[in-house]
Amino acid sequence: MTPVVQAQSPPASAPGTAGTRYAMRGAEFDGKAFDLAALRGRAVMVFYWSTDCAVCMNKWPELRANAQGWRSKPFTLVSVNVDRTPEAWRDYERLVAGTQARAGNIVRLWAGDPGYSDSLSDRPKRLPMTVVIDTKGMVVSRIEGRIAPEAWDSVADLLP
Repeated sequence: MTPVVQAQSPPASAPGTAGTRYAMRGAEFDGKAFDLAALRGRAVMVFYWSTDCAVCMNKWPELRANAQGWRSKPFTLVSVNVDRTPEAWRDYERLVAGTQARAGNIVRLWAGDPGYSDSLSDRPKRLPMTVVIDTKGMVVSRIEGRIAPEAWDSVADLLP
């Protein structure tokens, strides 16, 4: 008989869990400096992903559609690529730029950039990983694996 292994949630006080403040800095794809603190007053969804994660790649149409749908709302999607090297991420971003309409409320970061930092103590163990942050910079929810409809509901609840 194979033992059942349940996914363990991080302790409630761990960085990136509900009720904690979230911080993030880095350089966007175009080189512009980014600081999550500048987004206070906006609902934020942080999406950690990799180009070699099939589930992550499958989620991008949904992410872009929701970001586009909420473009007039105080919402920002922050995508954080965790590939080991930036080449695959940059190639993907260039491909998207050439084939998709650019939503103005998507920030694109690479976690391997020397200037990148966030509130996580280490890289996500399971991708994709999504963190929903309220207008005060506090984590509302953290989802590892597929983005459930409840994640979008929690963002919608934060929007006016």
